[in-house]
Amino acid sequence: MEIINKVAQSSLEVFDLEDLYPVGFRSGVDLSQWLLDGIILKEKDFRTSLIEVDWSEYSGHYVAIFCSTDAIVPAWAKMLITTYLQPYAKAVFCCHFDEIDSYLYQNVLSKIDFSKYQDKPVIVKGCSKKPVPESAYILATQYLMPFAKSIMYGEACSAVPLFRKSLN
Repeated sequence: MEIINKVAQSSLEVFDLEDLYPVGFRSGVDLSQWLLDGIILKEKDFRTSLIEVDWSEYSGHYVAIFCSTDAIVPAWAKMLITTYLQPYAKAVFCCHFDEIDSYLYQNVLSKIDFSKYQDKPVIVKGCSKKPVPESAYILATQYLMPFAKSIMYGEACSAVPLFRKSLN
C-alpha cells in the first residue's frame, strides 16, 4: 500500500519564522557602567570613557543599547554610543538585550511580499529550534491576514485555526 502525503499535495502554505531568523551575534551595551552612583551621567567623563572602549569587539553584532538601572539617561548618550558602534555593528537598537530579536523580525517581516499567500490557506509553523519571539508570530499574523484565505498555527497534523477570511 502506497503512503500518500496529502499535506504535500494540498495548497497549504507553510510560513516558518525559523527560516527567517537573522544570523549573527547579539550583544548589549549597558549605560549603567558609566553612571556615577548608578544615577548620574557626567558628560566629560562619559565621553572620555567611550574613547577608551574597543568598539571593534562588536564587529558584525546586533547590539542593544540599554540602561539596567532606573536612571534617567539623556537621549544623546545612546546616540553618542551609536556613533562608536555604527562602523562595526550590523545594527544598533535602543532596547533591552532580550528584545533584539523582536526588532530584527520587525525588519525582516516588513520586507516580505505577502501577496504570494493571496487566497491560500497558511500554517504558521509552531515549534522552533531558534529563539523566535512571540512578537514575530503576532506580526506575521497581521501581515498574513489581508492575503491568506485562512491562518493556522502549529503543524499540519495538529494545527490550531486562527483566522478565516469571510466570504462577503
